Amino acid sequence: MKYTTIQESMDIGTGEVSTRGWVYRERGSNKIKFIVLRDSTNIIQCVLKKDNFANNWDEIDGIQMETSIELEGTIKKDDRAPTGYEIDVKEYKIVGSSDSFPITKDQSPEFLLDNRHLWIRSRKMVSIMKIRSAYGQAREEFFKKEGFWRFDTPVLQPNQSEGGSTVFEVKYYKVKTYLAQTWQLYGEAAIFALEKVYNTGPTFRAEKSKTSRHLSEFWMVETEVAWWKLKEITEFAKKELKYCISKVAEELPEEFESLGRDPKELIAMCKKEWPTMKYREVLKILEEKDGMKVKFGKDLRTVEEETIMQHFDTPVVVTHYPQEVMAFYKPKDPDYPDEALCFDMLCPEVGIEIVGGSERSLDIKEMSENLKRDGENPDDYQFYFDLRKYGSVPHSGYGVGLERVIQWICKLDNIKDAIGFPRTMLRWTP
Repeated sequence: MKYTTIQESMDIGTGEVSTRGWVYRERGSNKIKFIVLRDSTNIIQCVLKKDNFANNWDEIDGIQMETSIELEGTIKKDDRAPTGYEIDVKEYKIVGSSDSFPITKDQSPEFLLDNRHLWIRSRKMVSIMKIRSAYGQAREEFFKKEGFWRFDTPVLQPNQSEGGSTVFEVKYYKVKTYLAQTWQLYGEAAIFALEKVYNTGPTFRAEKSKTSRHLSEFWMVETEVAWWKLKEITEFAKKELKYCISKVAEELPEEFESLGRDPKELIAMCKKEWPTMKYREVLKILEEKDGMKVKFGKDLRTVEEETIMQHFDTPVVVTHYPQEVMAFYKPKDPDYPDEALCFDMLCPEVGIEIVGGSERSLDIKEMSENLKRDGENPDDYQFYFDLRKYGSVPHSGYGVGLERVIQWICKLDNIKDAIGFPRTMLRWTP
């Protein structure tokens, strides 16, 4: 038998259909049973009448949420039904019965996280996961159009790249290694062969943070380009985000609407100019408009990022952060040595950093000093320094925090809902 999805069945609209899925809701009396069936495409109301199933009524009456069912019947339009259509069931088959499903209304976020393997079936999580998937597909499409090559790199790496205190150590046979903090160092090696590369991969940061915007394992979508400097890489980052957000908002409007986000607003935002300003300009705005005096030399904290973004309705690129607090590979601006040739992109509404990038330093001595400052041994980075010895060229790159983008565009309170199974300082199961 050929089955159609629920959405395909509704697109047909009339006549006989065969479909299958899981019981999303159920109610009834001693004469009629209403089942709202769900699959990955949508939900639909199905009606089973006792007169048609007298011999099986005890089984039908005992159907519970999440029972899996195959059924045949006549579909028709019905404005009273949840999605405007109803199936009058003629035949059914229970494929998998269900115990009393533990997910009910008004349960705590922690309970839902403890039962994430079941909560992922919820319509909310389905919408989020569809948007996340579509975003990744849009990004692949974007980079192919832009002439980039995908380049995959090790998850197990011999050294840190973003701070030694935030690495996860892994026993590797008789030595120890680390879970990747970034793809970048290996991506830089690839640009001398492929020039324009990108990647999507898991990233690990052992940050002792319990905030709504941090994960210990997340997916970084990264880019590295030969010959480009700061201006070119920041404008390209804007182009990527605009393309991906617009594409997903156009493809999945109903999913965004179900999450309380107007997709038309996202599309309109992507047609606007996204400003670029220096870190020092941000400090000036914070002081003049918000009475917040931030001393030069400090990275922007959450409260400052949230405050500055109250003044904007689009993402903002902030460049030239203090060099002394930046990663070892971010070079000094030759005209302003206390500033680094780097950038972050902050998003409106929630004010979180969604992109971080920079030009890459070509000065081996300067990077060695920065590594020593951070308590690292420069000898461990010989392969990276080799890239500067054999035909080095200016180059730049950035990483996009996928979960943070999803959190923002889906209007999620917590980043944990932006990934199927979140990993945090306190959560490593299920």
